Amino acid sequence: MANQVIKCKAAVAWEAGKPLSIEEIEVAPPKAHEVRIKIIATAVCHTDAYTLSGAEPEGCFPVILGHEGAGIVESVGEGVTKLKAGDTVIPLYIPQCGECKFCLNHKTNLCQKIRVTQGKGLMPDGTSRFTCKGKTILHYMGTSTFSEYTVVADISVAKIDPLAPLDKVCLLGCGISTGYGAAVNTAKVEPGSVCAVFGLGGVGLAVIMGCKVAGASRIIGVDINKDKFARAKEFGATECINPQDFSKPIQEVLIEMTDGGVDYSFECIGNVKVMRAALEACHKGWGVSVVVGVAASGEEIATRPFQLVTGSTWKGTAFGGWKSVESVPKLVSEYMSKKIKVDEFVTHNLSFDENNKAFELMHSGKSIRTVVKI
Repeated sequence: MANQVIKCKAAVAWEAGKPLSIEEIEVAPPKAHEVRIKIIATAVCHTDAYTLSGAEPEGCFPVILGHEGAGIVESVGEGVTKLKAGDTVIPLYIPQCGECKFCLNHKTNLCQKIRVTQGKGLMPDGTSRFTCKGKTILHYMGTSTFSEYTVVADISVAKIDPLAPLDKVCLLGCGISTGYGAAVNTAKVEPGSVCAVFGLGGVGLAVIMGCKVAGASRIIGVDINKDKFARAKEFGATECINPQDFSKPIQEVLIEMTDGGVDYSFECIGNVKVMRAALEACHKGWGVSVVVGVAASGEEIATRPFQLVTGSTWKGTAFGGWKSVESVPKLVSEYMSKKIKVDEFVTHNLSFDENNKAFELMHSGKSIRTVVKI
């Protein structure tokens, strides 16, 4: 099928706030420096739901969502040298061109090579590879994994171990890598540290895992849903607390529990009030708080400047700070050698036709990650 249009099934979001619709679409062959991938499995992330809700300012429709996927390269366009048909891959929503000033700076993983077109739902040449019923369908986050076939830029692909189970390692395309990296890359948690993790969904559990791998001595999970506590402890939380059980602000509770505050805190929800609480729960003089959750557009954070003057640090992270093309294969290897958990994040497996049910499970709080077999 190389150099030919492929007809296949995809879950199309025709408009904001409406369920996804399984449609037959046409996927054009890859152009220069592009790769066409047969998606084997994809997971559903809160970011997909946020875009589908219509709340995201960059959200454009009609579109094929999905950015936590894994598959096999079907064909490559002209000039692609590092990938070939048959390679096992994970598409990446943050690329790594290796040439822009961001890629050349060790302090960041935010490659900007295709940022403008990706934000508009287009390939780097400003066009789409998807059509359905005569209409152009947009790409999403440079990945669009809710389709049997997708086309991505060659700098947005990580080649991974062909023995890796794709219905598991697809999760390394976003949530697990983000949380794990927030702890080991962004915060650089040290052995013996005291940590607090706000929000015990998939990303929060990955942060807990990262803190444990880094040797934290105490990891406090914070969530208003007590049902999440048992799983958090399985991942390494030493204790869990519910802010609703206390009459005082949660930051005051944590300061009392930890003799002055935590060394590292992580906000994994996207709630600006919780971001403030997480910062203010940090220990004076050296506490570091990392914003992992993505707040709604237009939201602003606030605290007293004295928090920063007296030594607390406020940081943020995207995709856990991993330089994607080079790091995701290593994360897959860490999973294969059992250094990090992945299987334990998967609570549900569904067929492609049940894509909308995956969103329902996420909104109900019943799932950590739902994997959809394509």
